[in-house]
Amino acid sequence: MLLMGVFAALALVLSALGIYSVLSYDVNQRRQELSVRMALGAQPRDVLWLVVRQGLWLAMIGGAAGAAGALALGPALSSLLYDVSSGDATAFAVALAVAIVTALAACLQPARRALNPEP
Repeated sequence: MLLMGVFAALALVLSALGIYSVLSYDVNQRRQELSVRMALGAQPRDVLWLVVRQGLWLAMIGGAAGAAGALALGPALSSLLYDVSSGDATAFAVALAVAIVTALAACLQPARRALNPEP
């Protein structure tokens, strides 16, 4: 059980790093656009929400794809599951909530960096 927890934590860290990398790259590519928006009067919270919303949208798409894959492959992998059924709604809800919170945490640093563009 400990080994499974370690692998789950590793998967969570890797997914957070992936989301962070994609959003950092996107913020870096859109630096001029975000700077122009702020120069033209966009509120910092609007720019922050723009970047965070993009990351959460990616997390929602990934969560939906993961849930669909789990539902499709669940019956085939049910022999590997202990104390939980392959279609357990609680497990799906917790996994999706953890994915969204992880994505939100990974989005915050690139979003804050978008608020303070370098000259």
